[in-house]
Amino acid sequence: MSTILIVDDDAQLRRSFSKLLADRGYVVETAASGEQCLERAGQGGVDLVIQDVRLPGMDGLETFSRLRELEPTPQVIVMTAFGTMETAVEATKLGAYDYVLKPFDIPTMLDLIEKALEAGERRRDMAEKAGMEPRASMDAVLGRSAAMQEVYKSIGRVAPTDATVLVRGESGTGKELVARAIYQYSSRANKPFSVINCVAIPETLLESELFGYEKGAFTGASSRRIGKIELAQRGTVFLDEIGDMPLAIQAKILRLLQEKTIERLGGGDAIPVDVRIIAATNRDLEKAVREGTFREDLYFRLKVVTLMLPPLRERHDDIPLLARHFLSLHAQEMDLSNPGLTQEAESALLRYPWPGNVRELSNCLQKAIIFSKGAPLSGKEVESSLRHPAAKGTAEAAPRDAMKRWAQDALLSSQAEKPYENAMDAVSSLLIQSALEMTDGNKTRAAKLLGLTRPTLLAKIDKHRLALSAKVTGPGS
Repeated sequence: MSTILIVDDDAQLRRSFSKLLADRGYVVETAASGEQCLERAGQGGVDLVIQDVRLPGMDGLETFSRLRELEPTPQVIVMTAFGTMETAVEATKLGAYDYVLKPFDIPTMLDLIEKALEAGERRRDMAEKAGMEPRASMDAVLGRSAAMQEVYKSIGRVAPTDATVLVRGESGTGKELVARAIYQYSSRANKPFSVINCVAIPETLLESELFGYEKGAFTGASSRRIGKIELAQRGTVFLDEIGDMPLAIQAKILRLLQEKTIERLGGGDAIPVDVRIIAATNRDLEKAVREGTFREDLYFRLKVVTLMLPPLRERHDDIPLLARHFLSLHAQEMDLSNPGLTQEAESALLRYPWPGNVRELSNCLQKAIIFSKGAPLSGKEVESSLRHPAAKGTAEAAPRDAMKRWAQDALLSSQAEKPYENAMDAVSSLLIQSALEMTDGNKTRAAKLLGLTRPTLLAKIDKHRLALSAKVTGPGS
């Protein structure tokens, strides 16, 4: 028999809601504040919390945040008479099973409660089956192959030192994970770890992001700003994609490595810094040095210790282990059941060359688990989530050309007002309809596939007046 805790400062609502649920066989308890809610929930045995947002003392969202620290964590339905975007977004981000507005439709609420309790029961069953296995973590560097054993040994040897490390390998092999492992096993593990992607930050901003600037250094510099390297004092700085760093900034990184000092933009003083540098690249640095796009002196400063990460195609024995890890990880992240893999699915994974390496494997299984029906993934389901290099080229040219012609027609149409907005609305509508069809009308999974929150998806469905002909199945529909 499920126990439901109703949290609301409205005594009349608590009484009427309690009677409604008790008549349907639930054990119902109530609380008038967030503090009372946490006190009762902390005693255990609560399967579902239905709580208001506006509460005396501790507000509803803070109460919810504290509930998430409990183990096991009860399912939570948030309700409010004052629906705002901010509240809906925060409740969704915190992991609420759903967010409903008062006054609510009673049959709809009862159905929602039943689904929330079913989802909570599935989550507990999965936790029990997992036993004492640790939770999957994206920070894990996994693999039992001989190549990965050598990587582990290298991490163990270099981590306790302050030596500069250059991590090399193809895109998607897990270079940042290795950098984090070195940091976590180092004497600087309780100090900052700053990640700087030398490609993601525009060249015009990279220097100020790294080194900071003084007031008046350039137009708009109204105050001093401390750079990421200085902020990481006594910690570790990870320079990702350093092979693409502009030459002018390479010179300043060389000075940092040689003299342990930096200089803010617009400043003339050398500022001493104590940071360890770990760099990573998938580029051929030796070729870049020969071509003059990478400084030779910096190259030799960086490669004090070099760790080479093997591509996934050279560590096939690790693929089943990694696949199970990513399935568990994505199931936790998306609050979905972990379907597991059939032998045919594992065989399909082993046959694939993995040009995108570990990152592509993770993405493939994330896509597969979204579309799974709860049964172990079949070989066909896995293969449908793979990116086949052979399918590129001319096979992609036709749809790309068709899209280009469609875009040109939309922009040149003399009858259409605001062609850009209209075209974006058409694309948005098509993507949402496709996601709903691919997930059998399950709006929660469709939202995850689109990278949207469920309330945002519902708003867009309403905006585009989409007719949902697909069958709606499962919790969260």
